[in-house]
Amino acid sequence: MTESSITSRVRSKSPSEEHGKMSEEERDTQSGKTCPECTGTIVYNEARAETHCRDCGRIVESDRLDYGPEWRAFDSREKKQKSRVGAPQTERLHDRGLSTVIDWRDEDAYGRSLSSRQRKKIRRLREWNERFRTKNPQERNLKHALGEITRMGSALGCPSPIRETTSVLYRQALEKDLLRGRSIEGMATAALYAGSRLENVPRTLDEVAAVSRVDKPEIERAYRYLADELELAMDPPDPESYVGRFASQLGCPNETERRSRELIQAAVENGVHNGRNPVGIAAAALYSAAKLTQQDIIQDELAEIANVSKATIGNRYPEILEAADEVPTDTD
Repeated sequence: MTESSITSRVRSKSPSEEHGKMSEEERDTQSGKTCPECTGTIVYNEARAETHCRDCGRIVESDRLDYGPEWRAFDSREKKQKSRVGAPQTERLHDRGLSTVIDWRDEDAYGRSLSSRQRKKIRRLREWNERFRTKNPQERNLKHALGEITRMGSALGCPSPIRETTSVLYRQALEKDLLRGRSIEGMATAALYAGSRLENVPRTLDEVAAVSRVDKPEIERAYRYLADELELAMDPPDPESYVGRFASQLGCPNETERRSRELIQAAVENGVHNGRNPVGIAAAALYSAAKLTQQDIIQDELAEIANVSKATIGNRYPEILEAADEVPTDTD
């Protein structure tokens, strides 16, 4: 807002402000903004819907609209009860969540069971509602694929951003007719693998294949085809992105995780990771950090979590320690 448009009115100060105190309605300080008159602090008064200077009282902006709800909630449960709107749009549903959903329970709004006649009517409504939601083969394909993505994402513990990105990738593949001659499950799994890499929370092919309905070679072929056709620019997986998950599953302290990240950075700077499995590098770095911090990590357990062999960890961790110029307190 320019100085020419600034209101020249001056607001009278309340007794609390005269003593240097600010009311609860004026706690929202406009960070980075100063008064053009006296370079004082700009605050927003919610009760008066105006922005003014706390020092000289000059009104900078008035008649500000409040787009929030008229009610207040102090926890998520209360917010859900008072909210009168539906869920936001999402790419994880084939209709983006805009259609009507009829509850599967045969109960009314007060939790009372429906009569036999009403249950028959509701079943019929559910049937027609399902037909309207998927009006053509493409929507049925998308509904099935997104259901598979949700199932696999839940099994792998993937956060919402990964599932959203995966759903967008599958939609793009469907629009470009990339599924011709390929299974829905295979392309959905490939999209999940690509989405996790794009969000920098990668899952290994073995992890993805373990929850998929297709085998690993089919996932690899579908992934390469998907990446080429959609021109996905993805860097090689960073070994450091696996450390947090492995450390969490092993219950490692923060110090061990921090040291493992430092070891990976040193290994990358010295080129130890070149041509090697990033998962093996991450597991070996975590094992090396445990040696340096005197933490008890069983190599068999780490190998099982990372899905690599003990030989991989045993061969990599001396190289990582050498690259970081570190010596463990005890060696195997």
